[in-house]
Amino acid sequence: MGSLADLAAFLGSHRRVLVLTGAGCSTASGIPDYRDEHGAWKRRQPITIEELVSSDRVRRRYWARSLHGWRHMGAARPNAAHHALAALERRGSVSLLVTQNVDGLHQRAGSRRVLDLHGSLDDVVCLSCDFTTSREEHQATLATLNPEFLELSGRVAPDGDMDLDGAHYEAFRVPDCPDCGGVLKPGVVFFGEAVPKPRVERAYAALDDSDALLVVGSSLMVFSGYRFAHRAARQGMPIAILNRGRTRGDALASLKVEAEIGEALSVAVTALGAGTPLGVESGHVRGRPGGPVGR
Repeated sequence: MGSLADLAAFLGSHRRVLVLTGAGCSTASGIPDYRDEHGAWKRRQPITIEELVSSDRVRRRYWARSLHGWRHMGAARPNAAHHALAALERRGSVSLLVTQNVDGLHQRAGSRRVLDLHGSLDDVVCLSCDFTTSREEHQATLATLNPEFLELSGRVAPDGDMDLDGAHYEAFRVPDCPDCGGVLKPGVVFFGEAVPKPRVERAYAALDDSDALLVVGSSLMVFSGYRFAHRAARQGMPIAILNRGRTRGDALASLKVEAEIGEALSVAVTALGAGTPLGVESGHVRGRPGGPVGR
């Protein structure tokens, strides 16, 4: 058992830290996450790339919901967690920030060394040719083709999705690629797709050049993120996890912190800058018995 000062001690004792973030980093910005504190799905698993490509019905449903969800995502603002990680980068402690999120909030907060592991919702791409457009332009096209859908309301869901009330998806018009007539999708990795190899290799190279791994707001249930904790553990690298509830990597961690993410990171960054923590003791910090916090 310890205090939030242990997180600051972990960060202060390592010169170069690779940071891996997940959905829990953005919940305070109003973007829901996928999993509960036990790592189980809170809602139906997201659609797969196979469903998007093979089913016209699924595509209509996806883009109709995304028409509204994107408006919410575009209005989201970085929270204390994003700002604290940007401050940590400015301090020179972050070798690379690898995020599983697709919301762009780390960049809006000022982080520059960011790898969008799963891509970004800011882009729309064609699956059959090299056509790419901005989401803002695609959003305008969707709105022009489907003005009646703009009046609907619903509940915000993860990653630019929204549960719409009273939607008749069969009436939604989905534009095809203007160059080849192919299927358009957001520039993100869907379930059933592999993370592009160059992204993984860049993250591995940064991890191998780092002194420690910090996981923030990720259950690590998906292999695309867990692979970095597994690789770090194989190399004997210290791992700290800041996340509410169970994660797949708990057994690999030398420090596990369960606390409100923005508060915990803010306390840690302030402690590193001022020399002492702010004295905020909320949250629960659990270190592995007898395990080292540093290398």
